[in-house]
Amino acid sequence: MKPAPLPASFYARDAGSVARDLLGCLIVSTAGGRRCVGRIVETEAYLGPDDPASHAAGWHRSARNEAMYGPPGRAYVYFTYGMHWCFNVVTGRPGYPSAVLVRAIEPVEGLATMRRRRRGVPDRLIGAGPARLAEALGIRRAHDRHPLRRPPLWIAPGEPVPPPRRRVTTRVGIRHAADWKLRYYVRGNPCVSKP
Repeated sequence: MKPAPLPASFYARDAGSVARDLLGCLIVSTAGGRRCVGRIVETEAYLGPDDPASHAAGWHRSARNEAMYGPPGRAYVYFTYGMHWCFNVVTGRPGYPSAVLVRAIEPVEGLATMRRRRRGVPDRLIGAGPARLAEALGIRRAHDRHPLRRPPLWIAPGEPVPPPRRRVTTRVGIRHAADWKLRYYVRGNPCVSKP
């Protein structure tokens, strides 16, 4: 399987639309020389400066979130809880900091490598959560700001998820704007982090 990357125009839209349309797409990683592919089954949109839960709320800018201010279609990778990497996709227009957190993947290819990286957890949990999927795919700080149209990390079209199988609900683990419905997932998929 050699899927071509999504066009740059896919990401140059509002974060909510990109988060919804990423469902079913494929993340392809060749990090560490090992090819792994996961189907995206859960995402969260972070709308930018007016979103109190965003890392760029109030136009906050730092070395950590600088990727959010760059062109759409780049990776925004950050460290959290002193131990985990999380993978986001920059959206919108350059200079406007919005992004989509990829929350869960369903393993498609490279399962043996993902199992080793995740140290023997059940297959349905290999990529069920943002830190878990980053570990399974070998995503680290070195991938921050990487254009998602070439190795070692890119996103390709997958099988579209029909509207009846898409679920929209509130985001997970945030204190601000906790009632905003900006989390998208594939209904009934066992690899979703929080059904």
